[in-house]
Amino acid sequence: MPPEPNPRNLDADEALATLEAQVRDDLAKIAHPSAPWLEPKIGPDGKPALDVLIVGGGQSGLATAFGLKRSQVTNILVIDKAAEGQEGPWLSYARMHTLRSPKDFTGPDLDVPSLTYQSWHEARFGKEHWQKLDLILRERWAEYLLWFRRAAGLSVRNGCELLEIAPAGNDLLAATIACGGASETLYARKIVLATGQEAMGDWTIPQPLRHLSPRRVVRACDDIDFAALAGKTVAVIGAGATAFDNAAMALEAGAASVHLLCRRAEIQVIQPYRWLTFRGFLRHFCDLDDLWRWRFMRAILELREGFPQATYDRCARFPNFRLHQGSPIEAAREVEDEIELRTPRGALRADLVISGAGTEIDFAARPELKHFAGNIATWADRYRPPQDEQSPRLGRYPYLADDYSLTERVAGVTPWIGNIHVFAFASTMSFGPSGSSINAMTTAIPKLVHGLTRGLFRADLDRHWTSFRAYDVPQAVIPRVNQAQ
Repeated sequence: MPPEPNPRNLDADEALATLEAQVRDDLAKIAHPSAPWLEPKIGPDGKPALDVLIVGGGQSGLATAFGLKRSQVTNILVIDKAAEGQEGPWLSYARMHTLRSPKDFTGPDLDVPSLTYQSWHEARFGKEHWQKLDLILRERWAEYLLWFRRAAGLSVRNGCELLEIAPAGNDLLAATIACGGASETLYARKIVLATGQEAMGDWTIPQPLRHLSPRRVVRACDDIDFAALAGKTVAVIGAGATAFDNAAMALEAGAASVHLLCRRAEIQVIQPYRWLTFRGFLRHFCDLDDLWRWRFMRAILELREGFPQATYDRCARFPNFRLHQGSPIEAAREVEDEIELRTPRGALRADLVISGAGTEIDFAARPELKHFAGNIATWADRYRPPQDEQSPRLGRYPYLADDYSLTERVAGVTPWIGNIHVFAFASTMSFGPSGSSINAMTTAIPKLVHGLTRGLFRADLDRHWTSFRAYDVPQAVIPRVNQAQ
């Protein structure tokens, strides 16, 4: 990683100003067709309802808003519960040094060259620095997303958390949010849940550990005081990149020893997401029938993501790091102010256990879904895989329509959930890498935006027909003197 130049100087400011002018010029050149085509519906409060409410102001929410704006859907709002600049995981529980994606993967720019990370980085640090760069620092990615938000002309209401979604009549949804210590209701025609890993569930702790004190067992997404782990013994459950990142943080903070427990007999080092990063798969996976979608994603998600060499080396350079393969947790208990973990390979004790086991789908765990969680169709409701391909865990994923919208388990009970669109990790079984993958944004966002605009257009067909029938703007004027008598 080349050293970064002075983080802020006049030349960089001028270069960024020039780049932002280029962005405005580029967007103006590709704005066609720019005619407005939506009229807001009036909500129960007598005010115009939003066309789209986007929940989540991270990379996926911003990219969705940008795609809608380019489609002349401008009556939208993006909300995020985090403070400005803290959206997404980058400055909170993301604990790797750099993104794992190659630096040339494009993200929310949607193929506008002046909005790419590379263009921002070259303006900020120079072209030579970009050429020497290996991977993108996660702090720089967070800074880039803030710049992208400004350059693309997007606004986000920060400090606002979605509490619940309910039907509001007139084909509208009512979203109750908490914002600034008070609650309010927003009305929208469509809602996009762009809330990353936990959109339809939450981060998980393995069952044998769930009865233990939260002082002793934490999740990788939690706010962990790593400095307090100096001189302590730490156990990390899981063997993906997130687990290694947390193990490294504990080691770097001076932990006496760190044990990483992998349930597999042999740790997974293949990264299937590298194989599938080609436009055919990313663009057309969702067009496959259920058999092939299930077969591919079961193989990919059961394999889990591998980790890069640098992620492993960050831990392995410490002599007090221990990797335990073939060591699923069978039982756990508190013993003398420690946690004793029992595995097929024996027992070990730790002062703190960090669960890096990822997320699990659990509609009931999300309060915003409480009015309809029981009627969200899952893959288990819609597809019966062969005996050798079954997976109860993956069967709990939502079975989404072709516009990323929820579908009903029992038709007609909650038809309004068809206006709730899930663009998050929970979209994976239906769409492959999409709502939480940088590598898929260039193909997934246009598909989502197409689905949203299609739904808005179809819902307004009567108005469009009436407008067309009333259209009487002449293209030319023919003087009476030139008309034959």
